[in-house]
Amino acid sequence: MLLTIDVGNTHTVLGLFDGEEIVEHWRISTDARRTADELAVLLQGLMGMHPLLGEELGDGIAGISICSTVPSVLHELREVTRRYYGDVPSVLVEPGVKTGVPILMDNPKEVGADRIINALAAVELYEGPCVVVDFGTATTFDAVSARGEYVGGVIAPGIEISVEALGVRGAQLRKIELARPRSVIGKNTVEAMQSGILYGFAGQVDGIVRRMARELTQDPEDVTVIATGGLAPMVLGESSVIDEHEPWLTLIGLRLVYERNVSRG
Repeated sequence: MLLTIDVGNTHTVLGLFDGEEIVEHWRISTDARRTADELAVLLQGLMGMHPLLGEELGDGIAGISICSTVPSVLHELREVTRRYYGDVPSVLVEPGVKTGVPILMDNPKEVGADRIINALAAVELYEGPCVVVDFGTATTFDAVSARGEYVGGVIAPGIEISVEALGVRGAQLRKIELARPRSVIGKNTVEAMQSGILYGFAGQVDGIVRRMARELTQDPEDVTVIATGGLAPMVLGESSVIDEHEPWLTLIGLRLVYERNVSRG
């Protein structure tokens, strides 16, 4: 079994692969204050419930692949792999790790590891050119060329950030549930805010993706648009440009990186 761990600013997603198939997954909050020992206990609790794994930490785990946008958590996970999975091959995605994705940026080290991993998985699953839209703490748009190169991207405030900002800065507004309103024209304040968030973000996605596709290739219709991230299902039904929804895109990319760096030497 391969354990994959994707640490985001808000949530951490873990996946368990048996070969190329993801057989289990978990989503937990990201807490930069957790120590390596606390993370080890958390992992043991989650994986101890799976019938294919043993009760002892590390039983049944043949490899580990990790990427993190939170440096402090990456440091603690490095310690987890050293102390509790010392005999298990592991890959932590950072500069120097082989991904097979050329990065055509002014400073390649500035690009988040998760975005390169998403690009790798997108090319593997759908080929290029493509645009990956990741609905997380931020909404990111990543452009991948027909040759599998990471060309660049866009970073916009995420859905939850926008909801929180409205509730904090609006004198007569409050934090609301992220849900679909009865209609575009809201009949109360909550529905009006829900409509603005849902249809506003759908319009943002459509507008940005279309502009990116025109810059990416001479025929924008050739560009495959892949949505991922925990909040993607909210926008899927309202966006006109999304072609594919792959909730485990980053975990699949982590499996591919592990294969490139460990399985194939």
